[in-house]
Amino acid sequence: MRRFLTKVFWPLLRFFETNQRPKNYRRSHRIVLIAVGALFTFLSLASAASAYLNSEPGGVIPAVVFLCVGSVALVVGTLGSNSAVSKMWGAK
Repeated sequence: MRRFLTKVFWPLLRFFETNQRPKNYRRSHRIVLIAVGALFTFLSLASAASAYLNSEPGGVIPAVVFLCVGSVALVVGTLGSNSAVSKMWGAK
């Protein structure tokens, strides 16, 4: 299943994948990246629900932005290599 999902999300993952060995990678970076992705995804759902309940069409914009950021963080955190996670954190 992981191979299939990696193939599906390869257009997104290729921006973060490098052939270099990460120098500053820690396991906690991946865990925090997944947690931040989950929080942004939850924030997008809360923002969309709030926009729907208050009949505010402008509330869709933050919901879409938060969903995109959360999805990228979750995909890189779960399917990305150690170098992709390291690049996401900005470690050189």
